[in-house]
Amino acid sequence: MRYMVIRTENLTKFFGRQAAVRNLTLDVEPGEIFGFLGSTGAGKSTVVRMLLDIVRPSVGRALVLGLDSRRNGLEIRKKVGYLPSAFSANPGTTGAALLRYLEQLRGGVDYDDVVQLAEQLKADLDTPFGLLKPAERQKIGIIQAFMHRPELLILDEPTRLLDPHTQDAFSRLAQQARAEGRTIFFTSTSLTEMERLCDRTAIIHHGELIAIERGVQLRSRALRHVEMRFAGPIAAETFSRLPNLKDLRLEDNTVRCTILGDPDALIKAVSQFRVTNFISQTPSLEEVLLQYYGVGQNAA
Repeated sequence: MRYMVIRTENLTKFFGRQAAVRNLTLDVEPGEIFGFLGSTGAGKSTVVRMLLDIVRPSVGRALVLGLDSRRNGLEIRKKVGYLPSAFSANPGTTGAALLRYLEQLRGGVDYDDVVQLAEQLKADLDTPFGLLKPAERQKIGIIQAFMHRPELLILDEPTRLLDPHTQDAFSRLAQQARAEGRTIFFTSTSLTEMERLCDRTAIIHHGELIAIERGVQLRSRALRHVEMRFAGPIAAETFSRLPNLKDLRLEDNTVRCTILGDPDALIKAVSQFRVTNFISQTPSLEEVLLQYYGVGQNAA
């Protein structure tokens, strides 16, 4: 059997009678960035905690770095770079003090790497945690996950609180780790982030796995609501025959539509006219799941 960095088999977790995760079976290959995509409450954090033996599965099992999570939870947590969804520390502790402590605790850490990570993320290591904004705490959480260069990183919504510049810095860190042969498993509610960064992405909805997509497949799932205003009248035929469009509406000199996947045909059609205003909106993840996978509040 081929070695997998993470393997789950029918992983299930009940809280009372409520199934938070049901029959999750997936493999994460060495050296890939693997995304775990789902809405808030879909079960992502519960899966992460089961992988690390923070909570125990009701049914099924998880293997992490070849180790059974129930039998070897402590060893797994020592080997993995882990970031919880809300990272914090003692309010009076500075980031520098925390990272120095972890450096000694873990061993084999070059503090120059810590400094470099802090510079890349523009992290504040001198202010006590109690005075830091959540985004600044998150940066320190990312540093402590990466600092010992683990074979596997398990990161629960690492970019949720970050500004776009810091999100880009995180992406570069993840890509560098992958180039070094390390594996990243991270959760997110952002389809855009997953399609940009991940080799493969598992999509979870109400605790159940609904798809595993490669990056190119995920990009084809892009969904955008577009409104374009033109300098003059536009014939309906200009757009009605284009592929990948739905909900097409023309009012005066304004066109509204939804683009499914590749927008190239629309861009080419629009380029021959003078556009005076262009608005593009990314819909919610729930809308994308309903459109492509038939799941969501309005699904039959």
